[in-house]
Amino acid sequence: MQVTETKTEGLKRDFKIVVPATDIENRITARLEQLSQTLRIPGFRPGKVPVSLLRKRYGSSVMGEVLERTVGETTAKAMTEHGVRPAMQPKVEITSFEEGKDLEYTMAVEVLPEIAPVDFSKIELERLTVDVEDSEIDEVMQRMAEANKVSEPVAGERAAAKGDVVVIDFVGKVDDKEFPGGKADGYHLDLGSGSFIPGFEDQLVGAKAGDHVAVSVAFPKEYGAADLAGKDAVFDVDVKEVRSTKPATIDDDFAKKAGLENLDGLKKAIRDEHEREFKAISRLRLKRALLDALAEMYDFAVPDSLVEAELNSIWAQFEEQRKQDPDAAKKEYGDKSDDDIKAEFRAIAERRIRLGLVLAEVGQTNKIQVTQDDINRAVVAEARRYPGQEQKVIEYYKKNPEAMDSLRAPLIEDRVVDFMLEMAKLTERKVTREELLRDPDEDEAGKAAAPAKDETKKKPAKKASAKKDKGTESEKA
Repeated sequence: MQVTETKTEGLKRDFKIVVPATDIENRITARLEQLSQTLRIPGFRPGKVPVSLLRKRYGSSVMGEVLERTVGETTAKAMTEHGVRPAMQPKVEITSFEEGKDLEYTMAVEVLPEIAPVDFSKIELERLTVDVEDSEIDEVMQRMAEANKVSEPVAGERAAAKGDVVVIDFVGKVDDKEFPGGKADGYHLDLGSGSFIPGFEDQLVGAKAGDHVAVSVAFPKEYGAADLAGKDAVFDVDVKEVRSTKPATIDDDFAKKAGLENLDGLKKAIRDEHEREFKAISRLRLKRALLDALAEMYDFAVPDSLVEAELNSIWAQFEEQRKQDPDAAKKEYGDKSDDDIKAEFRAIAERRIRLGLVLAEVGQTNKIQVTQDDINRAVVAEARRYPGQEQKVIEYYKKNPEAMDSLRAPLIEDRVVDFMLEMAKLTERKVTREELLRDPDEDEAGKAAAPAKDETKKKPAKKASAKKDKGTESEKA
């Protein structure tokens, strides 16, 4: 095999590869001899079929098979010999081949850039910490008490008000005919909850126990039942009882209903959940800051093929979002042309690819890996997102290696991030809950501030700038 490099331009390499005719012929003969051991042809014993006969019958199909395999093997060998690390599959074009003559083809490939190591100990970062205040725990318990409020009959003949519960019997009619699902007895309706057709609850405000109310409403045009959508209806409602409501009492019994042993256990569970949430957000902020620092330290050319693939992915998502909510896209980008928007997205794509290559290089250089147990835990966590279908989700990942890889990649990325954070200089700063949750791209006055946000989801509808988009593999989850 003869390999000649014909072009070197940036990260692009072109090669001319020649495979001798004798090599091709040897491969074809070897394949035919292999077939002769298994093919059954009338008049010949197994393994005794002449290769010349097989060549006549199967020569053309074997030729195609051999050429495909030869190109694949020689392409891989050529890249290995020339130290080529391809960014994507090389493009191959056969330029000359006839039976009995050399095989000639060209290979165009874009290589991965050389990434020089840097001293991560020079990176200075700030980890934000938040103390969970007792008042926050009280607020959560109060919301829980409101969500689990209790009711009791009102004294006297007080009229129903918003926030009360009315116990009603009702029958609904359209064109003076009852319709399926429009009847109930002893129904407890929370006035102001918005759980019934718009206007229904308002017409019961002021009613008293024993009242009969004819409630006239119109079904929304987008109502789920097509035979009722957009139609006028009248509900004959008998008010059986009016009940006042109050939040549930926050005590040990309240905690037990929430699945905890006592009130102290409930408070601890709420505090632990808040601490986990704050730590997760703090880590995202820290990771964003790390990526910002890496972006400042690295400035190398990235393969156009990878950028184009990433740009196409971002653009496809943007077009889908624009289709679903054109007003939001208009508000975000104004009268910008698609070319201008794509230019912004290209900056995002280049940054993502560059940071992704850096993280991958650090991971490979330092042999950072994840265990099968790590991946199994990720599969279980993913399955829990689909209650009742956990086993189906687990089986799906077991049978789909590509899906399994989609879980492995962000795990490795997090390990690489942890590796770099261990070497970086970290200081801690206590902040308020509001400071931690505030959009880090804005200061208190709403003006642009130093970027510190880790956008873990790919959202091109956001203002697209190289400073605001900090995603790597975790964005693509």
